[in-house]
Amino acid sequence: MNALACGLCWYVCAAVCVLSVDASWWYMSTLGSRVMCDNIPGLVSEQRQLCRQHPRVMQAIGAGVQDWIAECQHQFRNHRWNCNIVARDHSLFGRLLLRGSREVAFIYAISSAGVVHTLARACSRGELDSCSCDPRKTGTWRDRAGAFDWGGCSDHVEHAARFGHAFVDAKERKEPDARALINLHNNRAGRKAVKRLLSLECKCHGVSGSCSARTCWLAMADFRRTGDELRRKYERAVHVAVNQYGAALTTLSAAGRRTAPGKNQLVYSDESPDFCVHDHDTGSVGTGGRRCNVTSRGADGCSVMCCGRGYDTARVSRSAKCECKFHWCCVVRCRDCRQVVDVRTCKDHT
Repeated sequence: MNALACGLCWYVCAAVCVLSVDASWWYMSTLGSRVMCDNIPGLVSEQRQLCRQHPRVMQAIGAGVQDWIAECQHQFRNHRWNCNIVARDHSLFGRLLLRGSREVAFIYAISSAGVVHTLARACSRGELDSCSCDPRKTGTWRDRAGAFDWGGCSDHVEHAARFGHAFVDAKERKEPDARALINLHNNRAGRKAVKRLLSLECKCHGVSGSCSARTCWLAMADFRRTGDELRRKYERAVHVAVNQYGAALTTLSAAGRRTAPGKNQLVYSDESPDFCVHDHDTGSVGTGGRRCNVTSRGADGCSVMCCGRGYDTARVSRSAKCECKFHWCCVVRCRDCRQVVDVRTCKDHT
């Protein structure tokens, strides 16, 4: 499937939760970026203009969609909600997006972070004409270890974040209702997560590794670390409401004092469904047929995953490496063996 089609359709549809779109995914995948910019319903004028002006950037965003979806699914692989994609649904996540739940907060944050990570990486690799390495990282600087010279290629995260802010946030900025304020907050938290995980990497120069001089650059963390960070924020997400003027988010503290949520926090307005059974209204697909771990007491345990419905056990034969031996030097050789294991899957709701 055309990655540009995936990327654009996600940002168009997610921004307004559910759109009535005549064209199917397959039809969209046959269109070029310019045609899509002109014809996808729901794009506000700012998004349409950016799409026309930067088709290669749009292609990079589209190519990165699978990365953040895969990361979302990795983070929730052992939970009732596993970031599943809804087949034949233009918004990817279906009616789940109608609720301002913790899960939707994570989706907005990880997708926004994915745009920044993808674009900054494309800039550093020279894949885009509009950007390259961070041009501000020049000359001599100093950290706790002493002076160093900027060199190498620092990831231009600021440029990527600015473009992500301009394109991804355009719909919500145009219609700043309560849900839009929540989406904007979580989009920003995703971008900030990428920035916060930037690290200084250095190469030493000197006789016998003395490191008398250093050349350094700023590098993004692996996207897995960004996913881990946002997953922790998901666990600590705060419930918010819109203030009396309808212009800002507030959270109620234990002492009863209303405060603004932190810029790095994820926020939500609606409680999550339990995701136990298929429910069209909430977008839950249920956990029937999901694998579970009979010995675990965590979220992947059968008692939790199956919501008390019980589970089925099937004996499955699978291939595995066995009788591995180390041979000098330096190879490990193994036999292919067949193992019979018990696989537990949650019973369907009746």
